[in-house]
Amino acid sequence: MARKIGSRYTAHQILGRGSAGTVWLGEGPEGPVAIKLLREDLASDQELVGRFVQERTALLGLEHPHVVSVRDLVVDGNDLALVMDLVRGTDLRTRLDRERRLPPEAAVAIVADIADGLAVAHAAGVVHRDVKPENILLDMEGPLGPGGSHPALLTDFGVAKLIDTPRRTRATKIIGTPDYLAPEIVEGLPPRASVDIYALATVLYELLAGFTPFGGGHPGAVLRRHVTETVVPLPGIPDELWQLIVQCLAKAPASRLRASELGARLRELLPMLAGMPPLDVDEPGTETVEEAPEEPLAGPPPAGEPAPRRGAVPLVPGAKPADANRDTHTSMRVPGPDELAGGARGTARAPRAAGAPRPGSARNRAAARRRRAALGAGTLVLLAAIGIGTWAATGGDDADAGPRDTGDSAPASP
Repeated sequence: MARKIGSRYTAHQILGRGSAGTVWLGEGPEGPVAIKLLREDLASDQELVGRFVQERTALLGLEHPHVVSVRDLVVDGNDLALVMDLVRGTDLRTRLDRERRLPPEAAVAIVADIADGLAVAHAAGVVHRDVKPENILLDMEGPLGPGGSHPALLTDFGVAKLIDTPRRTRATKIIGTPDYLAPEIVEGLPPRASVDIYALATVLYELLAGFTPFGGGHPGAVLRRHVTETVVPLPGIPDELWQLIVQCLAKAPASRLRASELGARLRELLPMLAGMPPLDVDEPGTETVEEAPEEPLAGPPPAGEPAPRRGAVPLVPGAKPADANRDTHTSMRVPGPDELAGGARGTARAPRAAGAPRPGSARNRAAARRRRAALGAGTLVLLAAIGIGTWAATGGDDADAGPRDTGDSAPASP
């Protein structure tokens, strides 16, 4: 059912729902558009509306082939909406769900596109703050690039910042998606351009490996890994590419490349990646034998409700998990120094050969428990056999000989 958005736009069809709102296929004076209509409780927040209006000039000024341009911001009664270019294609998460991992050439080409878009945004003083596959769109109508990749565009500029109002997320809260959060965000520092580089390097790692370097398990455990663990090499990729990833995943923001440098360096590596197949590695287990149980940094899901998928937690309290476009933000408290220090293990979980269980993984621990149970059962059988043999050797004679005088028995009655 069509609905008016302001005086200039009409929303015709829902394209997807997220924790922050709903994306519609719409029509405007210049043709088809995508309209991100924020939730009504957000639209009624006057502080957020004020910030929305303040960001208008910066967001409308972002123009680049690899950025989904914001054409208009609508504030009309209970409607608060971003009107954006319509990209006819899919998001990168959907492609990852289908293929699990990409050939290195295609992965690097996609990330180089996004780095170019971020370079323009950062030059304009805009930090995205939520770079992830869900916010990277693939234009299926655009020309194919290296490795058969479609042009990639970064969307949802400004959404994380709009939601991150002081009243909703004080200094003790953080906004973002756990798998892609830079260490300085976890430690409570203000987000700068380098947080986007860290997130984009995490996306590149995920495109190559099929999993993020620090993800898995409770969001609190993921945040701790970003601060305390170092990433381990992915087998099978050129050292030049790996060193680039390591530099952009550095714990110190100043050690990371700028977006323009990252885009240029990645494009220089494309020729050596031509024809390389996707990597053949499996995701490591999320726990090890040495690790103590993680202390949650947020409460467990209510009784009777299933645990959400990794990272699929709401942007703001009270929001339902996302569906079609998987808007996977989180708002949680900043972990204290003691909590961050408690999970230090030095090195992140290492990828393993395809099909091989990781030592200490749940699969390996279950096998170990089965072996211990079998060994215990065998021991009991052996002990039982020894006991029966001993009884047979001594108990039979005792039965014929009558009661044995041990010196402790009571005298017989006369």
